[in-house]
Amino acid sequence: MLMSLTPNRPGTLPPSPGVPMAWVVVIVMVVGGSGVALTAALVGSHPTATPGSMTVTDDLGRSVSVPFNPARVVALGPSIVDLLYQLGLRDRIVGVDCYAASDGGLSNDYDPGQIALWDLTSSMCVQVEPEFVPSMLANLTPSLVLASTLVSLSELSLVTSELGVPFVMLQPPTLSGILVDATLVGEIFGVGAQASALNARLNSELYNATNTTANAASLPTVLLTYYAGPSGYYTYGPGTFGESLLELTGASSISASATEPYPELTAAQVLAAQPDWIVYGTGFGLSESSYSSGPDWNDFQAVHSGNVTGIDSNWITEPDPTMILEGIPALLGVFHPG
Repeated sequence: MLMSLTPNRPGTLPPSPGVPMAWVVVIVMVVGGSGVALTAALVGSHPTATPGSMTVTDDLGRSVSVPFNPARVVALGPSIVDLLYQLGLRDRIVGVDCYAASDGGLSNDYDPGQIALWDLTSSMCVQVEPEFVPSMLANLTPSLVLASTLVSLSELSLVTSELGVPFVMLQPPTLSGILVDATLVGEIFGVGAQASALNARLNSELYNATNTTANAASLPTVLLTYYAGPSGYYTYGPGTFGESLLELTGASSISASATEPYPELTAAQVLAAQPDWIVYGTGFGLSESSYSSGPDWNDFQAVHSGNVTGIDSNWITEPDPTMILEGIPALLGVFHPG
């Protein structure tokens, strides 16, 4: 894939945190007599509409003219499919990202639960790995492409230009960007009320997390890893949604001072940090045995203390509403039981 952190969870790559965002969600904590309120304020330019079309600013800061309320959409990224589903727009999706059939096809990008819930079929496949196949996208005759960094900007620009189909990049680098994208997609499809309702649910979870951790006596140090390689453990650096997850759930990442957004920590680095907890991603063939076979696993204090737990990889690698609705409560349950 474009941002290959090979090896990585099949079908999912964390987005580039260095991408400039045109819109920023500001989480405002207002302390008053009634307690703490959490709200989201959108800062920046809003989409402007013309009959049948509108101009929006995507997560790359690109100004894009898109059809209003498009009927046929290709969604290149599980996080985008999740967002569309949460907004009641599943019927608009005609194509999704897939691996080559010989590499698992649809099941290498989406787990069985997602395939069933979202009613995904192989006929919807647009191959993005091991190489992007533009003809598969063209055959689906979309009116809009919503994409993450699974496909390079240059490749998307070329194929959509030839087809006369616009594409919008939805790649939020942090949790707050998920709410921004919900608002943006809501405006594109004319479902602003649904977007507002979804964001209210997301803000409720964000508030609950903030309220839960406000009086925490101390912050556990954590290694949040989504893949174990022969040399170390892949995790999240500063400015990424992975770090946002830990901060919001009252934990401190041992990779907070990393110089890369998605570093591989060596066993020596983990040993030096000796995190209180190790949380690892499961699914897509990954289980505790995938990590326990990593370097020096049995020497980590968290392993000896039994402070090791698995969590659905989708909840820690896909910047979508489910990351907030499911991932945050799961992590709160680990770090702050009860």
